Amino acid sequence: QVQLVESGGGLAQAGGSLRLSCAPSGRTFSSYGMGWFRQAPGKEREFVAGISRGGSITHYADSVKGRFTISRDGAQNTVYLQMNSLKPEDTAKYYCAAALTAPQSMSERTMDYWGKGTLVTVSS
Repeated sequence: QVQLVESGGGLAQAGGSLRLSCAPSGRTFSSYGMGWFRQAPGKEREFVAGISRGGSITHYADSVKGRFTISRDGAQNTVYLQMNSLKPEDTAKYYCAAALTAPQSMSERTMDYWGKGTLVTVSS
């Protein structure tokens, strides 16, 4: 069974940091671009960050530029989201997703596979 499993979520204070991980299983995602999305209570799921299959191209939502960094480990096929300078507005369930598309064009409608999500809570 194909799975994307997120981990690393939890509670952080404003200004703090967390690192999320996405571990794929069941098949290889070496040919896929990977992205992180998030959904806050009462809001629609939104794009956060994306990375190309080779890891050389990244793209970020304006709300997280300069604070979040997406990366991937080719050997382990693991995708990370380093979250620094966290704000209460970052509180959401974060999802890992895969797609055969460029990071700049990733959206809710373009992703082919989704993880179940990991919750991030940032206190003020």
